Amino acid sequence: MLRHFDSLIELCDHFPTEQHCIDHLTAIRWRNGKFCPLCGNADEARIGTLAGTNTHKCYVCRQRFSIRVGTIFQDTKLPLRKWFIAIWMVTSHTKGIASTVLAKDLKITQKTAWFVLHRLRHAARTPSFTAPLEGVVEIDETFIGGKEKNKHANKRLHTKGGVGGKAIVMGMIERDGELRAGVIEDTQTDTMEPIVLHHVAKGATIYTDEHLAYRGLRRAFIHDTVRHSAHEYVRGAVHTNSIEGVWALLKRQIIGIHHWVSPKHLDAYVAEMTFRYNRRDMASGDRCNSLLGQIEGPLPYKVLIA
Repeated sequence: MLRHFDSLIELCDHFPTEQHCIDHLTAIRWRNGKFCPLCGNADEARIGTLAGTNTHKCYVCRQRFSIRVGTIFQDTKLPLRKWFIAIWMVTSHTKGIASTVLAKDLKITQKTAWFVLHRLRHAARTPSFTAPLEGVVEIDETFIGGKEKNKHANKRLHTKGGVGGKAIVMGMIERDGELRAGVIEDTQTDTMEPIVLHHVAKGATIYTDEHLAYRGLRRAFIHDTVRHSAHEYVRGAVHTNSIEGVWALLKRQIIGIHHWVSPKHLDAYVAEMTFRYNRRDMASGDRCNSLLGQIEGPLPYKVLIA
């Protein structure tokens, strides 16, 4: 039976033992029927449970498995109860949680906490929001990284605008709707325009700044701009304040909580923020269950650090 909870204390009350967590995870993962994570068999009549255990057996591939197999929980000795608390913290804290804090709260090592958080970010990256953005859509990009003037002289990259060495994140947000965001390689038209065409429905109204990479969007969209270079930020309904607010949230997450994020893993942190933002109107417990609903796909430690 699927349990619902609206606070951390309720979560702990609902899941006092490991068995309660296993039952809840099973109810979510097999909500559309049983299946074998090893061979894909979905014939419930050919999937059994060994008496008195939490071990299942597929009578097609003849393999045994637990409900953790094929998920981010695979090959982990951490109790599901601690995983559930970690999921609550990640989905309920607006700016996320640092691995050092999670390690202290769960009484685990910082290395384990870091791995737990990255597995949850891996689950958050599962594309569950794929419908094209419609109506009024704001598009912008931001740069993540330290200021050149704060680096040692021999490490500074003398590029136009002081952008050199920073990672680039592009975002698109439907007014009062969903967000799409991710790391991109550069801000060239050939890079950005296909992303817009993929995520935004043709005919939508798009508002951007005056960046030249957006100038070709008029062929498929109603496009208007605000001239930030001329200190223009709002002209009637034309502005990019919504996506700018998203960037403020992302940077507060990185600077205030994590302090530093490697470019290699930045996309995962962006996915974590996007997951929470797109579910901002959900109750806390529903956000928790939403992440539990997309945990398919293990993430081995060697793959994470490769």
